[in-house]
Order: sequence, then C-alpha cells, then structure tokens
Amino acid sequence: MLKSLGATLLQVTQRLRPEDGPSGSGHYDRAEFAARRTERRRRRKTFIVLTVVFVVMVGVFSGLFHELMDREGRSFSWPTSIYWTLTTMTTLGFGDITFESDAGRIFSVVVLLSGSTFLLVMLPFVFIQFVFIPWMNERDRRRAPRKLPSSTTGHVIVTATGPVEEALIDRADQAEVPYVVIVEDVDAAGRFHDEGRTVMVGALDDPNTYINARVDQAAVVVATQNDQTNTNIAFTVREIAPNVDIVASANSPASVDILEIAGADSVVQLGEILGEAMAARTLGVGGRSHRIGAFAGLQIAEAGAAGTDLIDHTLAESRLRARFGVGIIGVWDRGKFEVATADTRLRDSSMLLLAGTDDQLAAYDREFVTASPKATKAVIIGGGRVGRAVGRAIGDEGIEFSIVDKLAERQRDGVRYVIGDAADREILEEAGIDDAAAVLITTHDDNVNVYLTRYCRGLRPDVRIVSRARLDRNVSTLYRAGADAVLSYAGTGSAAIWNHFRGDETLLVAHGLNIFRAPVPRELVGRTLAEAHVYRRTQCNVVAVETDGVISGNPDAHAPLPASGELILVGTDEAEAKFSDVYAHARRRRRQAE
Repeated sequence: MLKSLGATLLQVTQRLRPEDGPSGSGHYDRAEFAARRTERRRRRKTFIVLTVVFVVMVGVFSGLFHELMDREGRSFSWPTSIYWTLTTMTTLGFGDITFESDAGRIFSVVVLLSGSTFLLVMLPFVFIQFVFIPWMNERDRRRAPRKLPSSTTGHVIVTATGPVEEALIDRADQAEVPYVVIVEDVDAAGRFHDEGRTVMVGALDDPNTYINARVDQAAVVVATQNDQTNTNIAFTVREIAPNVDIVASANSPASVDILEIAGADSVVQLGEILGEAMAARTLGVGGRSHRIGAFAGLQIAEAGAAGTDLIDHTLAESRLRARFGVGIIGVWDRGKFEVATADTRLRDSSMLLLAGTDDQLAAYDREFVTASPKATKAVIIGGGRVGRAVGRAIGDEGIEFSIVDKLAERQRDGVRYVIGDAADREILEEAGIDDAAAVLITTHDDNVNVYLTRYCRGLRPDVRIVSRARLDRNVSTLYRAGADAVLSYAGTGSAAIWNHFRGDETLLVAHGLNIFRAPVPRELVGRTLAEAHVYRRTQCNVVAVETDGVISGNPDAHAPLPASGELILVGTDEAEAKFSDVYAHARRRRRQAE
C-alpha cells in the first residue's frame, strides 16, 4: 500500500510540475520571457505611434510653410521647408528664414508650441523606455541573482519570507551559517536584498531553481509554504539532491505522511508546537514543576511559587540546590526574567526556572506541590489550531478547560466550547474564568490578544496568563498588557526548525530567552567560573558544564574549566549574541569540529 501511495504521489507531483521547454527551463522562465516580450511589444507600438505622429506633424507643417511663403511671394525647396519646420519645433530658431506677414508669424508660434510640447513627451519616453528602464531592470536582476556561486556550500535554503523564516534567518546570521532565500518575484527579491538578506530569484516548482541554488551542496532545505507547495518542493529537491536534509512544515496532520513520502526528513507542525509550548508554560501552577524541554541531559522545568512557603524568601534562604539538587536558572515575574542569584526574592507571581534530573524534580514536587482546586482549571481563548493543541496538551495532564470562540463550526466533540465574544464578561464567566488558574490567549491577531490580555488581567489579577504573539515586535506589548508568559509564533517555529537542523543546540525557554551550549572558550580553560565572570561580561549565566559526556548540573564555581568541555548557558538573544562576540573563537571551533 505504501508503494502504491508513493506511486500515486509521484504521478500527482509530476502533473503539478511544469513541462520543461527546449532550453530546460520551467514555466517561470517562460512566463518571465513572455512578460518581457509583451512589454517590449507595448513599448515598440507606442514608439511607432509617436514616430508616425511626428512625421505627420512635420509633413503638415512643411506643407503649410510652403503655402504661406507662396502668399508672401517667396519660394523655398522642400528640404528647406523641412529644415525650417524642425528648427522651429525644436526651438532652435536660427532666424535665417522668417515670415513677414502676421499669418506667417502666428503659424510659427503654433509650430513652435505644438512641436516643443510633443518633443517634451516623445524624447523622455524614448529615453526612459529604451535606456533607463532596461538599465534599471538589468540592475535589479543583478541585485537579485538567479544562481549562487559554485563555491557556496553548507548553506540553508529557505523557501518563504514570513515571520518564521525571518526569525530563522536571524538565527543563521547569529550562528554565522550561510543561507539563501528563494523568492519568485523579482521586485520582492530586490527589496529583500536591500534589507541585507541573501536572496535568489527562482520558481519553487522548477528543478533548475534548486540546481542554481547549489542544493546538492546545501546543509538543509526549509519548506514552509502551504502543504501542497511543500510537497512539490520536497519531491523536486529529493530528485536532485538525494542526501540533503529537508525540513518541511505541515498545517494538516494528514499532510505529515505525504510530506515524508515526498522526501522530507523532518516534518514540523508549527501550530501544534506552539500550542504545546503554551501549555507547558501553564502547567507549572500549584507549586508543581512542569517540564518545558530537555537540553544536554537536563530536564528544564517551570514551577510557580504561589501557595508555597517560598514566598518572601530569597533563593539563598530557600536552599533549593542543597535540599533537592535542582539548579535554579532564573525567575520569571510577569514577563521579566532575572538570572538566579542568592539575593533573588520570590513573590506570589514568581515562576522558577529549574534544571535537574527527573528524580530531583520529583523531590522538589513532593515538597512544594499544593492541592489548589484552581490549579486544575483553565480557559482557552481561541479555538483554532493553536488553541486546540493547547487543549489537548493540558487535557492530557488532567486539567479541565473550556475553549471560547466566536465560530460555532470550530466545535469538536468531547471538548467544552463557549461560543461568543471573549470581550463579553458573561461569556468568560460562563467559561469559568473566576475559578481558573490560567488563561491562554491563542488568537492569530496580535491586537486582539493585547486587548484580551489587558481585559483578563483586570478581571483576574491573580490568574496566570499565557499569550500568543504572531509578530515578535508585539511580545513586549503583551507583557506590558499583563501576560505572565508570551510565546511568538515566529520564535517558537524558527527554534523548532533550527533544532532539527542543528541537533538541539538551542532550547527556547521563552521569547528571547534561550538555553544554549558552547565549547569552553580558550581563554577560560583552566580558570574557574568565579574567575571568569561570564555573566558580567556577556549577561549569560552558566547552568551546567559538560565534560566527557558527563553533565554537572550545579557546576562548582571554584573548579577549573576543562579544555574539552562545553558550557551550558542561559541568556537572552542579545546576551547569546554578546557571548558569541566575546568568545567568537569558541563557536568557530565548534563549527570546524562539526
């Protein structure tokens, strides 16, 4: 059956792909050539019309010149008539031939005005259409090339230009990984090039595009268009480069198998990933730690301080490391992250970011978990893909939830829906906001999310609010509106794709906050963390040290750092970039080893 499905997919994809012409180029080249040919024909037709009008004007004016000169008793040859007409129309007016009658002088004025006006139209048109525009088009074509240099290798090929892709490109820039974005529209490619991006013009369904992009020498191809286009991209690339990695996104669960059959090595469902990440930021209520990821052998978890005896105590006073062995990475408080220090004081709104083994986290839970009934209830605003993914994730953890949505057709069996506007207090009360421990706002409109975050914070100052941002620039606004945690679609999606490519080199803890690894910088070898002052220099905090495959989750600040070891660090995007700048050779050494 699998073979049959594969054969069917092959036939469908071949029908989707264009027939190549004699030159081997696909429909994009033919369409572009046809568009240029049509434009040339239009310019040529306009030029011919203007030329005919000009010739007619010269002929008519020359004939009238003869007639008026005859009336004045003078006679000139036809070449002289044409000479006078042209010198008058172009305003040269040498003055060697002039009329003596009023009628002749009025005629001269008519010839001068009509001729100069016409030439002011015709000459710029000829210059612009046949000189300036072709030059500009050629410059644009060179600005956005259609082929990469043959020396290009180890690069990432990106096939879309949305928020997720731009965040992915930013990660590649930061890691100094080469990339190219394939754009079909020449003008869009030129604008992208002007923004400092590496771009190439080509059709996504044309094999020659990927040949020109040196796909056989690429590290990975990222297909993030719609499911049908991604299938075509995966199949086309796999034919050309059997060994290149292909990461594709899927909007529909049914498309996962099709994309894998088409040749994708990894298929990510970005809506599901974002929903699960939002759920993970919700489940650490009631004092219980909840895993949000694993990195370098450590479990990374969040746990709320509300309802525990940690409130109003510093981390030094709580002695969490000594009692349970867990590492304290930092503390979130209403969107503000503070790296853990001995003087960090916990409040009712604090969320601890922990690192440790399963046993260490279990020991922490036995001490601090609370039996609050509110910790078992949540309200989800938005019943789209992300909202439903959130519901499945928290439902698996035994949390009761309601989904608020305006569209009745989004209702699913087995899930409690409240149909109506979430801005209506009665609707939220019906959904159970008064008894909920968390509110998750998952709509795809950032303005709506800001509005509802502010509204829900006003209704429930003590509730945990997790909001979704479509664009990175709205994350800070959502925090200011009252969200406890914000996850952006762009940041979460790009991190998921990047981790498939880089082998979980980075874990996105929250928007703008990452846990990452780096080789011990040469200048720190043999020195201790106490002497290195990594945080002071880079604003990155060392979470663990890995030596010969062994992770030290609570590294001894007075132990010398090994030459062959790796640091596990936490920091913002800016801090990670600063670490790369300060210890640039460490990153280069890692890439050379890879």
